[in-house]
Amino acid sequence: MNVSLNWLKERLDLGSRSLDEVCDLLTFAGIEVEGLQTLGVPSEQIVVAEIKEAIPHPDADKLKVTQVDAGEGELRQIVCGAKNYQVGDKVPCCLPGADLGGFVIGETKMRGVESKGMLAAGSEIGLTDKEDGLLILETEAAPGTPVKTLFDSDTLIEVEITPNRPDLLSHSGMARELAALLETSWSQVEKTHPTETAEDSAIVTVDSSICPFYSLLSIKGVKVAPSPEWLTKKLEAIGLRPINNIVDITNYVLHELGQPLHAFDAAKVSGKIHVRNASEGESFKALDEETYQLEPVDCVISDDSGSALALAGVMGGFDSGVTDSTTDILLESAYFTTSEIRRTSRRLFLTSDSSYRFERGVDPEKVLPASALAAALILEIAGGEASSQTITAGTIPDAPPSVELDIDRMNQLMDESISLNEAEGILTRLGISKEGGNLWTIPSWRGDLERSADLVEEVARVYGLDKIPSRTGGTAVDESTYDRDYDRLMILKHKLVALGFYETQTIKLISQTQLQDCLPLRPLMDGDLIKVARPLSEDHAVLRPSLTPGLIQVAENNLRQGAKSLRFFESGTQFRNAGGGKAKDLEANSVALLMGGEAAPLSWSRGENRAIDLFDVKAAVQSILSGVEIQFAPRPRDGFLIAGDIILDGKNAGVYAQVLPSRTRMIDLAAPLYLVELDLSKALKVQKDGFQIEPLPQFPGSSRDIAMELPAKTSNAEIEKVLSKHSDPLLVSTICFDYFRDPSGEKLDADKKSIAYSFTYRSPSKTLKQKEVDEAHKKVRAHLENNLPVTFR
Repeated sequence: MNVSLNWLKERLDLGSRSLDEVCDLLTFAGIEVEGLQTLGVPSEQIVVAEIKEAIPHPDADKLKVTQVDAGEGELRQIVCGAKNYQVGDKVPCCLPGADLGGFVIGETKMRGVESKGMLAAGSEIGLTDKEDGLLILETEAAPGTPVKTLFDSDTLIEVEITPNRPDLLSHSGMARELAALLETSWSQVEKTHPTETAEDSAIVTVDSSICPFYSLLSIKGVKVAPSPEWLTKKLEAIGLRPINNIVDITNYVLHELGQPLHAFDAAKVSGKIHVRNASEGESFKALDEETYQLEPVDCVISDDSGSALALAGVMGGFDSGVTDSTTDILLESAYFTTSEIRRTSRRLFLTSDSSYRFERGVDPEKVLPASALAAALILEIAGGEASSQTITAGTIPDAPPSVELDIDRMNQLMDESISLNEAEGILTRLGISKEGGNLWTIPSWRGDLERSADLVEEVARVYGLDKIPSRTGGTAVDESTYDRDYDRLMILKHKLVALGFYETQTIKLISQTQLQDCLPLRPLMDGDLIKVARPLSEDHAVLRPSLTPGLIQVAENNLRQGAKSLRFFESGTQFRNAGGGKAKDLEANSVALLMGGEAAPLSWSRGENRAIDLFDVKAAVQSILSGVEIQFAPRPRDGFLIAGDIILDGKNAGVYAQVLPSRTRMIDLAAPLYLVELDLSKALKVQKDGFQIEPLPQFPGSSRDIAMELPAKTSNAEIEKVLSKHSDPLLVSTICFDYFRDPSGEKLDADKKSIAYSFTYRSPSKTLKQKEVDEAHKKVRAHLENNLPVTFR
């Protein structure tokens, strides 16, 4: 909620308290201040300037070169594109150095003509635009006068109100709260137009289960027009757009007292008002010009025609709202059941300032005072004549029941840091009055106070939680390896989630048949399995030696639900019977990945979708283990189509494999399925504790390509391993971009393959010459020749 400081000061005197002190006071009392915004002219360097001359720009038809008097003793030249001014007008002039909310004005040239500042429109300096172009200042102030002194300024306080404190959703409620915190008094708004109340079922009928109390006041002969300046300023200060005097008054009352109101055009209401549940299939066109399909759970305001005039407590109707031609109005003020409003608002995804308050609970005692305040303002601003009676239906809900204060419990919770007199004084300031003994009367606006603990909490937060002695002490401890490993694990998980993976948690016990899905870090040997002596079922017979069986089961379940793309991961413990009493080897932590199905979601912008392949798997591993040398080294494994080891910085740290097609068909997947399992301790070692930013290269790079023939059995991992041992500082990257093999032997020997790499060379200190690049490239070729059975093409 936005709170205007100027508006707030009308209700209480903050005295010598600074804004920062007030914000701290609110925060420590449980009312979070989320931000502050200064309204009005932001800089002292925005001054009044008189335009002395304006001539066309020599090279731009839409610009003029002006000479302005900014009170400096000499004229200042500024290029301007506005057209709504004349010579002699006074306008805001932003001098060089003026800060317009992060944009600082300077001296520049516009189409070759020097411009020393900027002539400003109202919106550019924190004010309202009255016309298109510059803000024309109607003032007798001399040139050079800071514009800031000519306009009111304000500070907007953005506060987060918890759902249990709807009493704070108004300026009066916030003033009442601050008065209790500051131990001072506050003043309520005094303007009112009280009327007699009378029940008349011929005018209003209500369903008391959805609207316990409803009031309607008729005002005839009003003149709908723009609101006066004081009212528009108040609404604009809290971010509301003025509409007309009638609607603006209802918005003002809502933000002053916290009670929503609504004004109907009486000419558009047929017969009496009914507060009822909507009919099945009923539609409603709201003020936002959207049509909503209603259900019987929704509450509407209708007339004898049966048409819905408003969605109760949420939004008025488009066809019954106040317009410029309105002369007679019906002013509604009501108390609706919170659950009814909340259900409709959530179901229709339709929220408003009214629904925000009704669904949290308004003060029932403010229904009639809010109507009286609005009536007084309407008669004052829009004229007209109000009915002598306010028609009501239903009854105002009873005040909250009294609550007994458990003094012993209060002393125990607050460690006797406050006297009984001080505690009673705090409760009294909050509007909670003492009946006698330890019984306290709860005011109508504090329905959240239901028990003694609630009263103690009120005393504690106003007294100051920092003043209550702490019974326990805390000491700082050094960061441990467990802390660092946990942080690094979370970084790894966040990376996987960012790549589109979903985390799974599966049971540590698997069945004997699931062993076929295991991809352990080390091949299983006889006696490695840890079997449960008396399993509860066959599905829980073995402690898992790998995380992959659980992932495949998760994949199967998701495929049954229609999943097209599979990306899952799990981190946890896998078990192996080490034997020989080496208990420390019985458990090891690992992280496993499963990938399969479609590589990306279906989209109209892309042709036929492709399936995830091994290169996607390698890219995922490289993304989560960035900054280290990673190699996928093929090594056959029983039960898998292709498999191999994942090598980090020359050491085995994991395994990868493609599941056999026969197994994927069993789980109804018509695409390849890949598994990865990494030793978690080794994976965490390469995780960085923070981010490192590298600047872009300052000097250009140069690339060279190599096409070579090798025996078909030579794997790409072998080539990458050889290249990783070449330590030339000028070589910054290598990329494989072409591969060819002809099993027929017509274009290339059947036992050969052709592969091409692109090499990029760059120096961090200078632009390389061609000779230097050629020399570095020769070294790469020689290194490849010396370490691989390669011939260059």
